[in-house]
Amino acid sequence: MQKASLYIKIGFTWAFLFTLTCAMAQKKIKLEPGAGKLSGFRKDGVNYTIVTGNVKFTHKGTIFFCDSAVLVKKTNYLDAYGHVRILDGDSVTVTSKTLHYDGDNKIARMRQNVVLTKLGQMRLYTDFLDYDRNTSIASYFDSGKIVDTTNVLTSQKGYFNTRTNFASFKTRVVGTNEDKTLRSDTLVYNTQTGIVYFVAPTEITDKEGNVFNYSEGTYNTKVKSSNLDKGIAETESYYLRGDQMVLDDIRGHYTAIGNVYMLSKNDDIIITGQKAIMDKKSQITKVFDMPLLKMINTKDTLYLTADTLVSIDSEEDINKRLLAYSNVKIFKKDLKGICDSIAYFVSDSIMFLYGNPALWSGENQMTADTIDMVIRNKSLYKMDLFPGAFVVTSDSAQYYNQIKGRSMEAWFTDEELSQVNVYGNGESIFFMRDEKTAKLIGMNKIICSDIVLQFKGRKLTDASFLVKPEGDFIPPHELKDNDTRLNGFVWRGDERPLKSELLENELKVDLTLEPQKEIDAVPIKLEKGPNPLKRPPVKRNLKN
Repeated sequence: MQKASLYIKIGFTWAFLFTLTCAMAQKKIKLEPGAGKLSGFRKDGVNYTIVTGNVKFTHKGTIFFCDSAVLVKKTNYLDAYGHVRILDGDSVTVTSKTLHYDGDNKIARMRQNVVLTKLGQMRLYTDFLDYDRNTSIASYFDSGKIVDTTNVLTSQKGYFNTRTNFASFKTRVVGTNEDKTLRSDTLVYNTQTGIVYFVAPTEITDKEGNVFNYSEGTYNTKVKSSNLDKGIAETESYYLRGDQMVLDDIRGHYTAIGNVYMLSKNDDIIITGQKAIMDKKSQITKVFDMPLLKMINTKDTLYLTADTLVSIDSEEDINKRLLAYSNVKIFKKDLKGICDSIAYFVSDSIMFLYGNPALWSGENQMTADTIDMVIRNKSLYKMDLFPGAFVVTSDSAQYYNQIKGRSMEAWFTDEELSQVNVYGNGESIFFMRDEKTAKLIGMNKIICSDIVLQFKGRKLTDASFLVKPEGDFIPPHELKDNDTRLNGFVWRGDERPLKSELLENELKVDLTLEPQKEIDAVPIKLEKGPNPLKRPPVKRNLKN
């Protein structure tokens, strides 16, 4: 019984020693047969093996090739020179001129003309690369470049995980492909999915020269679609930002969602809303969901709302337009208006109002089939009303002064109505009152070809009737309802918009756009972005 027990102990000891010896052997770098020349020397008690010609080593599943090498078995170090090549598994190949490999820590330090290739589709170029086989992370410094089938990205420092395919770039990052050029200080990129993760202020310029600045979000370089947080898009004429931006380069659609803010660079025009879609090919931007337009003037800003606001950009100023559709409302200190639609031509600063338009200046109501507003130096200069032009001024709760004609010109001085010229088929009704008692004296009804009206302090001060005027004076006791209304008269004072109505569409947060400050405000910290060793979550693109 004791002998049997002794045999079991001896057998177990030999098995343990054999296993330990095998494990120790697997930790050591192994020189494979076939080298051209083998020599060595001993220094400070350490043996050095020198190998030249057709050199091949293996270590834990990795193969090393080179022209010559020095192997130190005691420290498990390998120094390789000339045409160095590492095969790590069946997907990663690294080449360089020199290599220092620490077998115990499984770290390869490769120098000069380093090229790391993953599956033959992604290549990393640098002169200084440390490759940690434990974590599968290749780190470069003093500049590097990653090239895949879609993009070229360069930076001063970077990391590439050969297992997860995530690359992190740091310091002076530049990325290019056939559509865009990217500049940042920190960036994360998945070479397999082609998705770029923005974790710091990033500027992208497309081939048309449009610039986009943002700090968070993703860009899928394969399907050319971005999902961005708090991005800024810059075209030749506009800045566009929103809480979230979805950029579809294939269809050429840019969508901004949530607290949308669009600023015209040259015209001091701001458009806000909750959603905007920009078509890059047609250069048309639509803003809807509570849109608001502000035409900035230090004296009196013009506010405009509608169901939809449209900006049409162009290389030629004559083709640049702003459009507003459905339920249009206008507010200035001395001008309020409504209509169905508006077209504003930027080059000559003319605003056309269509669809039953009505404008109010002081107590004066102006209507016509179409009204054109001419704006000069950001102030209302002139209006043309045609056909069916009609001006109504409230005289009292019961009576209204009225002028009508085929067409009219209304002139403004310091934002106030100063003169109205009536051309063709002029008709007018004026109620005459005692200057002291304001008691009604009677009504003048005059028909003529043309009329010239003078205004001051928002009130009619003088009227001239030209070309064969014919008039009737009707005393108060002879007035009938039919006498007090010209044909086509409609008083629409209850439709006059209030400023508070338009400001209901104003953004609830302060988003005054200062692009460079927006960019500089975001701290550049890689740890705020996705972990390059883990697959970060990808937000789904919002539907247009």
